[in-house]
Amino acid sequence: MTTTRFAPSPTGFIHVGNLRTALFNYLITRKAGGTFILRIDDTDPERSKEEYVDAIKEDLEWLGLTWDRVERQSDRLERYAEVADQLREMGKFYEAWETPTELDLKRKKQLNMGKPPVYDRAALNLTDDQKTALRADRGNGVWRYKLDQTRITWEDMILKDMSIDAASVSDPVLIRQDGQVLYTLASICDDTDMGVTHVVRGSDHVTNTATQIQMIEAIGGTVPTFAHHSLLTGPQGEALSKRLGTLALRDLRDQGVQPMALLSLMARVGSSEPVELRTSMDELVDGFDISKFGAAPTKFDVQDVFPLTARHLQSLPLDAVADHVSALGISDDQAAAFWTVTRDNITTLADLKGWADLIRNGADPVVDAEDADFVAEAMAMLPDGPFDDETWGSWTKEVKAATGRKGRGLFMPLRKALTGMDHGPDMGKLLPLLQNIRR
Repeated sequence: MTTTRFAPSPTGFIHVGNLRTALFNYLITRKAGGTFILRIDDTDPERSKEEYVDAIKEDLEWLGLTWDRVERQSDRLERYAEVADQLREMGKFYEAWETPTELDLKRKKQLNMGKPPVYDRAALNLTDDQKTALRADRGNGVWRYKLDQTRITWEDMILKDMSIDAASVSDPVLIRQDGQVLYTLASICDDTDMGVTHVVRGSDHVTNTATQIQMIEAIGGTVPTFAHHSLLTGPQGEALSKRLGTLALRDLRDQGVQPMALLSLMARVGSSEPVELRTSMDELVDGFDISKFGAAPTKFDVQDVFPLTARHLQSLPLDAVADHVSALGISDDQAAAFWTVTRDNITTLADLKGWADLIRNGADPVVDAEDADFVAEAMAMLPDGPFDDETWGSWTKEVKAATGRKGRGLFMPLRKALTGMDHGPDMGKLLPLLQNIRR
């Protein structure tokens, strides 16, 4: 059975970059009828916050990305310790004491010599006495995994044939000096124990994948199928990483973005297929094909989601927004007409407030100097309310006969005088809703 996971760290809010990873894993799982795991990567006790765990769940629920079960890495520390001991017994785990400064000097020296800046495994040559002395002087060291310096290959669902020479990669640190288990060790344990069959993540994890494949095989696990999606950039190709803090999902939600609009964009951007607004999660699942995505950096413009939001709102029946309309003080008997009139003239639901205010309070008339006499004459001819669907037509017909005006010269000044705007809904449908026309 297909099993995927989304493994966010609860050190901040989910942003659009995280969403891409979550969505791809989710869609693969749902298309196969498998299991989607929400795995909280909370092995860092200093940075992990419970408020972010709650926020992650809230954001995923808002999007409709429901999980089948939740796992927390902080609950599995004993298991990670067991695997660490297993690796030590296999001679695949060794302790090292270099400081960051010493490592940096080593890298610079290697680069100057034209060699790849990888860890030189000096710790493997330490005698027991030297280790004892270092431990007394510097405390515990870090624990590194000793890679087999062979070529690691895999068939990637997006990048296709992948091959990395392990000799060009530093032995990864799996346990920090303070004892904290790092992502790579926790992840190989979890993917193995939880039967994860597919892992989709950003292309910045390609090197991690190579080392994890070797480690999973070392502990007797089954290597998942990997896919590495491209990284998002800004609309001009600029690095998006510096702006991700302003692209948190909760910020987009506060701006009125609709979940299906955002999901429709993220499920296609960066693929060979056009972005299409979907109306349901089932449609998203059915239309998803990860093989259509490419390796090139993907341009993302947050402004693209707002036209999709507007189109999504236009498709909704009153029932879907009834609570929002009611909260604006629109009466039940006017709600259907209000929604019909306004939904084609909003980008987000927040825009409804302006229309509700117009209906209740009227608008300051906008009258161009050359239209002043015409508007005054026309407004004097406007009958007293209440108005119906025929009022606009009969009134403008009468004004046309009296003034000789027609077309845009007739209708535009009247729209501006009644609404203060030069565009908007069909005036024949809007006029019956207006409760306070300022003459």
